[in-house]
Amino acid sequence: MSTAAPQKFEFQAEIKQLLDIVIHSLYTEKEIFVRELVSNASDALEKMRHLQLTEKDMQDDAQALEISITSDEAAKTITIQDFGIGMTRAELIENLGTIAHSGSKAFLKALGEGGAKNTNLIGQFGVGFYSAFMVAQRVRVYSHSWRKDEPGMVWTSDGSGSYEIEEAADQTRGCKIVIELKDDCADYAKEWRLKEILTRYSAFVGFPISLNGNKLTTVQALWLRSKAEIKEEEYSEFYKFQAHAHDEPRYRLHFSADAPLAINALLFVPQENTERLGFERLDPSVALYCRKVLIDARPKDLLPEWLRFLKGVVDCEDLPLNISRETMQDKALLDRLGKVITKRFLKLLEEEATQRADGFAEFYTAFAPFLKEGAALDYTHKEQLVKLLCFESSLTEKDKTTTLADYVSRMKDGQKEIYYLVAPNRAAIESGPYLEGFKARNLEVLFCFESVDEYVFNNVREFDGKKFLSADHADVKLDDVPQTGESLSEAEVKELSEWLKTTLGAQIADVKSSDRLVNSPALATNADKYMSPQMRRMMKAMKKQGDADEPVKVNLEINPRHAVIKRLAVLRTSQADKAELVAEQLLDNALIAAGLLEDPSRMVARLNKLLESV
Repeated sequence: MSTAAPQKFEFQAEIKQLLDIVIHSLYTEKEIFVRELVSNASDALEKMRHLQLTEKDMQDDAQALEISITSDEAAKTITIQDFGIGMTRAELIENLGTIAHSGSKAFLKALGEGGAKNTNLIGQFGVGFYSAFMVAQRVRVYSHSWRKDEPGMVWTSDGSGSYEIEEAADQTRGCKIVIELKDDCADYAKEWRLKEILTRYSAFVGFPISLNGNKLTTVQALWLRSKAEIKEEEYSEFYKFQAHAHDEPRYRLHFSADAPLAINALLFVPQENTERLGFERLDPSVALYCRKVLIDARPKDLLPEWLRFLKGVVDCEDLPLNISRETMQDKALLDRLGKVITKRFLKLLEEEATQRADGFAEFYTAFAPFLKEGAALDYTHKEQLVKLLCFESSLTEKDKTTTLADYVSRMKDGQKEIYYLVAPNRAAIESGPYLEGFKARNLEVLFCFESVDEYVFNNVREFDGKKFLSADHADVKLDDVPQTGESLSEAEVKELSEWLKTTLGAQIADVKSSDRLVNSPALATNADKYMSPQMRRMMKAMKKQGDADEPVKVNLEINPRHAVIKRLAVLRTSQADKAELVAEQLLDNALIAAGLLEDPSRMVARLNKLLESV
């Protein structure tokens, strides 16, 4: 019962405008009011915990530090009660009326600065509190200060332009906020709805929360604790809760930093890359918090796109948020935060690669596509990422890989390029004609089994001052090496080359003697320097049905020491028709090895003709 008549306060016209902004414009999701009020309750309890260490004479000192939430669907009410420090009459006016008098200018200024004053505004009871009016037709705040000699009070308002304060007897220490919901917001009184909101936004509140008498599961904010005091099973439990996972994390990164930003982060790498298994593209899964309060569960601009496989939490006290804690106002600062986290994670991978190579190899097998994506597209971290890339090579055993740094350390004097070949598997590379010249000269070639590898090399361009060059590229220049076997003369090679160019027609840009063939009769290189076989297939797949493909035009290199080429040189004058079939088949064989043959059906009739002449 009230012991005195309520005192009414009128909001000024300027303040009505501010209330309208807070209630109707500042927040994009109405459910945020639950997060704001629970956060305020947690702040009040935290202050109470500190006061208990310094003050002796307190109201209801035995009262547990917890938050109690009750709902009544029939009455369309929600009650959020804490047993924190509470407020006196003067504090109710000062805190809940902050934007009702002298604080209005500061509020407007902070709002105009995009919340740059968040240190004062975030967690200030009188600010987030007003989010309740998004869903409420009336709000009552029952409060009793921790000071014993202060009476209980009740603050009441419908948010339209005024509020009342009067005494209220029999109040427990702390604050009890009773929200009478608008008809179109009545769903918030449903227990399942409240539970879902609390689980999403308030899972890491540092005090027990009960909903209609049932304790809710809350998880400790491990990222704020010292690593030395956290057990492995606690990390595992946290990972499974945060990532909604059932496996154990492969890697964990837990760190704190004070400069350039105040950061506490706890990140995990899962066991498996689900994208590799055919599942849909992953969404960002590192949640952004500010002082244990969820800002964004899936922030798209926090980390580079290639780090979308990471799970966990980043908590930054320095975020310049708007007053609702929903919208980032300083993209540059968010970028800085992302760079700090990315740099730390890359350092972790570098340590794992050098200190626990076997484990890193397993990680790389599963997550290499992400690292390659980053190397190709993330200019800021390209150098670190490229160092982590691994490939099989002509000098490694099957399933064993080498880094680019190790490749460079083995390069021959005078070698200026890092050579690579792209094919579906190792056998295809080793059986093809393009490796022969490099093996004869003991030049290492990287083996790439994914088409994205060529895209990476084309974007990265070089490593340690050495340019990447495909071993099947027309620009490859190799030093002379001693050749075995009798060769056609220069004149014979010239005559045969001219005949081949004439016979094979528009598909051939040039024919010349090869300096890189040893055991194969011929090879084809793409005449278009900017359109590799892999890129050509990609472009073809993107074309609309019915669009005509431009014919492939290649350079043909022949081996003047090979029996087939020497036989063809004779055959073209003695059996012209048969020689033409052999030349066409020679070209198709070279196109197959190059991955450039687009219509193999034409070979069937030709092969049958050749078989008839056997």
